Amino acid sequence: MLPPTESLLKYNTPVLVSKSTDRKSPKGRPLRVSPQQPVDSGPVPPPPKSKSASTEATRQENEEILNAILPPREWTEGNQLWVQQVSSAPCTRTDVVHLEELLDMKLQQRQARETGICPVRRELYSQCFDELIRQVTINCAERGLLLLRVRDEIQMTIAAYQTLYESSVAFGMRKALQAELGKADMEERISDLETEKQALKDQLNEQKAKCDAIEKRENERRQLEEKKHAEEVQALKKSYQQLKTQLEGIIAPKK
Repeated sequence: MLPPTESLLKYNTPVLVSKSTDRKSPKGRPLRVSPQQPVDSGPVPPPPKSKSASTEATRQENEEILNAILPPREWTEGNQLWVQQVSSAPCTRTDVVHLEELLDMKLQQRQARETGICPVRRELYSQCFDELIRQVTINCAERGLLLLRVRDEIQMTIAAYQTLYESSVAFGMRKALQAELGKADMEERISDLETEKQALKDQLNEQKAKCDAIEKRENERRQLEEKKHAEEVQALKKSYQQLKTQLEGIIAPKK
């Protein structure tokens, strides 16, 4: 495992941890103490706690809380296990200003995007927030625990949004695939309808051609019938005129 990369969170110097567990510490013999006669039978008041002991206990408690909030980093180099705990040194205003400058420098060096979703920017700001939690926890453990709750809530919300985003992307991909499949079916149906439409157009043109031929033939037949009828009428008129003339010729001498 490679050693961890540089972080905005301040750590102590790495410590080499021995991995050998074969050697066991020998069991100590119990210490025998001869009983002593009590000097005074009255209650003995406990010794007063010094101010330095109380401060040391508070500092140790804050360090335990700090290690629980920000666990130490571990890595191996060869057969050696290294552990690096977060620093418990109190911070000053200069440290905060330096942290801000370091954050801006890291954002510029790693070319983090200023807007939109950027994993690099999120990682650096997360490290900066952890460093602020460390600085606050050293002075006030309760305030550090409250900031830890805020950090966990933010991470949980981001994880929920990420899950929702991945789910929506998967849903979109499924819909896109369904649309592609539906598109192929619709294109096939459109092709079939186009073929059917062309066949119907061919039938329509064929029927129109038949209709035009029938209409032309009927027009020619009608013209022939009209011509024949006109000739018959003309012949009848002529015959009528001849008969009329003959009839008048027959009737005229009698007068």
